[in-house]
Amino acid sequence: MPFDIVHIHGYLSGMVDDFDICMLLNTRMAARAITRRADGKLRPFGITGAQLSILGSLRNHPGRSVTEMSDAIAMDRTTLSRNLALLERNGFVTASPAIRGNGRIGAVTEAGDKVIDAALPEWRRGQAELRVLLSDPNFDTMIAGLRQLSRV
Repeated sequence: MPFDIVHIHGYLSGMVDDFDICMLLNTRMAARAITRRADGKLRPFGITGAQLSILGSLRNHPGRSVTEMSDAIAMDRTTLSRNLALLERNGFVTASPAIRGNGRIGAVTEAGDKVIDAALPEWRRGQAELRVLLSDPNFDTMIAGLRQLSRV
């Protein structure tokens, strides 16, 4: 049975108000909490969660332009460019001009490969912990899970 707003209110009658069940609010809070958690776990490796995602994308899909990578990992170009510059400054990536246009192509360096390999076990542990928190993703459980993640 499809849910409309009346069904949702009836289904979730124990909730405080519409904003309490807002998927946008709850997913943003969860995303921020997951980011803080990942950043904390990856701090000893000198990278953030976003930077590990960038390094992984560069490793798995070499030759992408900043625009292509930005689209692929759902990160705005400015944030991606800023993080690429930090990764380049730390010796984890190199950047070269694109063959066509004025774009840049990033590549993982040997040091970048080493930091990815060193960070992956900790990243995997963090992923496993989060999977346990979200083992039964029906709507009520998802909202509760998003709230729980926002407090991580």
